[in-house]
Amino acid sequence: MNILFLCTGNSCRSQMAEGWAKTLKSGEFTAWSAGVETHGLNPLAVRVMAEAGVDISGQTSKLVTDLPVDTEFDYVVTVCGHANENCPYFPAKTRVVHIGFDDPPSLALSMTDEEEILAVYRRVRDEIKAFVEGLPGSLETEAS
Repeated sequence: MNILFLCTGNSCRSQMAEGWAKTLKSGEFTAWSAGVETHGLNPLAVRVMAEAGVDISGQTSKLVTDLPVDTEFDYVVTVCGHANENCPYFPAKTRVVHIGFDDPPSLALSMTDEEEILAVYRRVRDEIKAFVEGLPGSLETEAS
């Protein structure tokens, strides 16, 4: 089974989801992430994932069109509203499911305290982890 986590810029939430999936669920399915745009890998996402023991520093920000052409996805999970609204077309067998998570960079935009900023990233990281722990079964419920 192949699952694609799709976000706007493939810099934070979708990268976290891919990292968690590869760490927690590698024997159950193959995880990918991409964006409808590319914004580069968010260094604070890398940092908070490393705190949790997951190294995403080698992942790259990419578009759906950058993924191998022959990859067929069983599920596309949009992790933000913009990606859900601008989700590219996938073959009929692909089930698109929207599971929205807050955007840490947007929430932290007006913050200046590093610990406060990191707390936002950690909260979203942990919410994504909880979602990934329920995969793939939780997708069946959401897609119904």
